[in-house]
Amino acid sequence: MFAHFVDYLHQGSPTSIAVMTVALMLMFGFALTRITKLLKLPNVTAYIITGILIGPYCLNLVPDSIADSTAFLPNVALAFIAFSTGQFFRLNALRGNGSKVLVITVLESCVASVFVFIAAYWVLGMDLAFSSVIAALASATAPASTMMTIRQTGAHGDFVNTLLQVVALDDVVGLIAYSVAVSIALALTASGTAAGFDFSNVILPVLMNIASVIIGALLGIVMKILLPPDRSTDNRLIVSVAILFGFCGICEMLGVSPLLGCMFMSTVYINITDDEKLFKQLNYFSPPILLLFFVRSGVCFELGALTGGNSQGGTSLLTLGVVYFLVRIAGKYAGAFMGCSVTGKSRLVRNYLGLALIPQAGVAIGLAELGARTLGGDTGSALRTVILASSVLYELIGPACAKLSLALSHSYEDTEEAPALSPQDEDKLIINSLIERIREIQRELPEHTQPVPAEAVNVNVQHTTLRHLHSNNTNYH
Repeated sequence: MFAHFVDYLHQGSPTSIAVMTVALMLMFGFALTRITKLLKLPNVTAYIITGILIGPYCLNLVPDSIADSTAFLPNVALAFIAFSTGQFFRLNALRGNGSKVLVITVLESCVASVFVFIAAYWVLGMDLAFSSVIAALASATAPASTMMTIRQTGAHGDFVNTLLQVVALDDVVGLIAYSVAVSIALALTASGTAAGFDFSNVILPVLMNIASVIIGALLGIVMKILLPPDRSTDNRLIVSVAILFGFCGICEMLGVSPLLGCMFMSTVYINITDDEKLFKQLNYFSPPILLLFFVRSGVCFELGALTGGNSQGGTSLLTLGVVYFLVRIAGKYAGAFMGCSVTGKSRLVRNYLGLALIPQAGVAIGLAELGARTLGGDTGSALRTVILASSVLYELIGPACAKLSLALSHSYEDTEEAPALSPQDEDKLIINSLIERIREIQRELPEHTQPVPAEAVNVNVQHTTLRHLHSNNTNYH
């Protein structure tokens, strides 16, 4: 019966195939997150595994035509990821500690890339084009797992502040490194050898990336003009999504990734408007797109190439994947250690920051997809396979390593070991929380023509809260 369902799914009309496949991708992806949630793993892990399960190597539920016709998904999904990342680049937040964070970010990113390049080019004997691109991808870090762990533990302090700023800037370095590396790879592929290297083949793509950044920054200003505060919620979402999709089309015509431009677009927008509501709105819109993107990545993951003895440059992809996985971790830790030492960070930040930089998923997978499509052939396929396989492993161990680094750096305390509060302290805590909640409600209400003095509000709130507590205590006793 299952075989008949698969045959019908592959042989139906184009419309039924597309609709049913998208529905299956969404439902299977959601269902598997119920399992990964119990295991304290990020949703990205569930999505990639879902793609592998429903792909050609397991259930074979996704026809090849769907994977080919959704080739636009990486650009769109990465545009949303980059746009959401840009909100962390507030100038007032970067001024105080910006130079130190920049040094740490550049070192931890570049050292990881250098380690991977040495291992791929000189140790394993990969060609220069492949080694350059995979080394550039090694610099990227996935902030989602780390940020999720920070929210779950309630961690705070200098370690957490440094970590958040580093993972926000990390992808910028990775995007720049990727843009340069893929330009070099294309030049080498076109000329055949390094001796025939044409420097103009590198300059032109770099100029195109600079153009995309300028266009993205200008669109950030346009977005401010088109999204005034009195614009309805629905129209704000429509306009912002239209701008992001349009920018993706522009970047596709220029032959560059939309990541840098989208990041600068949101950076300009957040700094000139301080509008966080737009990012929250897009966060409600983007999950299905991101799910489809990661599931599709899993579908395109060539499991047989990893386990079937396929090789790149005479080295099996399985060996290449293991070396990449281990060497990148060593490079991230060494680079973070060096950066913290140079900038004079505390011993706790220096020793444990590298543990929190292990995860790698969204941006790296998107860049691998773009690289696979750009390079093509066996080189592109090998690049996608290695990055996807290692990303699954990184997302499996990443949250645990991030939580370990937060614990070792004393950035949070276990609530189970916290001392019990006295009844008086509990009453004060309840009173303060109720007062703060009432004030939040008052801020959301329309303003009165004759505002009540703040002192009167505080007195009334406290009297009401005390009466409520007294009534509860009397009923309890």
